[in-house]
Amino acid sequence: MVVADLHAHTTNSDGTLTLETLPAAAEEAGVSVVAITDHDRLHPDLRTPVAHLEGVTVVHGIELRVESEAGRVDLLGYGVRRTDGLTGLIDRLQADRIARGRKIIECVENRLDVELPVEPREGLGRPHIARAIGSTSAYSYQEAFNELIGHDCPCYVAREIPTFEEGVDVLSEACGLVSLAHPYRYEDTEAALSLCADLDAVERFYPYDHEVDPRAVQRAVETHDLLVTGGSDAHDETLGRTGLERDAYRRFRAAL
Repeated sequence: MVVADLHAHTTNSDGTLTLETLPAAAEEAGVSVVAITDHDRLHPDLRTPVAHLEGVTVVHGIELRVESEAGRVDLLGYGVRRTDGLTGLIDRLQADRIARGRKIIECVENRLDVELPVEPREGLGRPHIARAIGSTSAYSYQEAFNELIGHDCPCYVAREIPTFEEGVDVLSEACGLVSLAHPYRYEDTEAALSLCADLDAVERFYPYDHEVDPRAVQRAVETHDLLVTGGSDAHDETLGRTGLERDAYRRFRAAL
């Protein structure tokens, strides 16, 4: 039985979950541990690596996209402490998000002759802009990505991506452990898994939309002596789709 969902996003990045709604969502899912892993950003109301909220253990984490030899991958840092290195990196990435968001919004507004109900700010991502497009135009949320703001679309603007080496260095200093997120989402899973030589863990459990062969991850776990993590990657308020059972969570918790 899943007791720990170690991959969830809040309104601090591009999710709908809040710290106020988290306890009810966790109770509904039957999980007692939730990791908040907002994109490129720490949660301002989580001041310790692990907190307790109405009976729920909340692990403060972060999801950081990096550029590696295997392409772009996502790293999950758990048990975050606010170091100068991490704070500086986040500030740089958030400034880039604001500038990027402004460019995308201006492009969409000029192209569609609308005024979008969204402003450039820290934590802004394309999902926020896509929702705004859906509320003010004939485009649906998915059509906004497919035709306006997705890769190779007329209003797409690239964002700054730190290197794998910088990401690992910064997260290793600030976090109790660093995990490779959702390895089967990358074009070359084996190449992505080879990066685990420099990491502490790999996301073994994840709600992919297709069947995966777990043997590649298991080989990486054995080769690199990794811990395993797992979670729903929830951007809504439905937790517990997958995650860690009790024994695996205890090993994870001991490493923080």
